[in-house]
Amino acid sequence: MSDTPIHKILLVDDDTDLLTITKMSLESESIEIETAGSGAEGIEKALSFQPDVILLDVMMPELDGIGTLERLKSAPSTQSIPVIFLTAKVQKSEVERYNELEVAGVISKPFSPNSLFGQITKLVNGNGHNHEQGAA
Repeated sequence: MSDTPIHKILLVDDDTDLLTITKMSLESESIEIETAGSGAEGIEKALSFQPDVILLDVMMPELDGIGTLERLKSAPSTQSIPVIFLTAKVQKSEVERYNELEVAGVISKPFSPNSLFGQITKLVNGNGHNHEQGAA
């Protein structure tokens, strides 16, 4: 199985500082990045941007990550895009629930910006655990 190339990533999180830091770390990998500050905006951008992978915060006001994921999976043009949850909620039962939702994986917050792209690549290509620990 060959690795899926990642050229475009959509970041969906209501934390603007996290969006800025994450975007800067991924742009250093020559990745094209789009950001969205809410689930609804993330869905709109996913439809137009057609990213290779979506990093999605679980806890957001109004439309949370799980609701956003359900809408992405129900739209023909976004249903096959791998989604990785970025979340601080990483109790074993929560991670098991996320994995039942057809996500490529879970990366726990806080995470190391320097190793983020490697974690994303492993999860998208099935070379990692479904739950990658954040900062060591």
